[in-house]
Amino acid sequence: AGGRVVAADHGVARGCPPSLWVMTTIDAHLLAILACPQDKGPLYFIADEDALYNPRLKRRYDVRDGIPVMLVDESTTVSDEEHVRIMAKVSAQGIAPTFSA
Repeated sequence: AGGRVVAADHGVARGCPPSLWVMTTIDAHLLAILACPQDKGPLYFIADEDALYNPRLKRRYDVRDGIPVMLVDESTTVSDEEHVRIMAKVSAQGIAPTFSA
């Protein structure tokens, strides 16, 4: 979508009518330079979950209204089970890291 990475419409999963569906977009140029604020490494953009994920620290950063919330204090550390689930999704969907380290 013209230089933006667009997530699937989330309203479907919530059972909302199409008029209330929310599309999450992150500018492709921004996405290409996003790094974890703690270890400065690349992230995975999990578009259908509105999240950026750092597998090295098992840390998840929310994306709210298309804006990545890149604050360590507002991130979430995921469990080992959640990490396995996310990485399986990354592999199955062929999600590339934000940049090559």
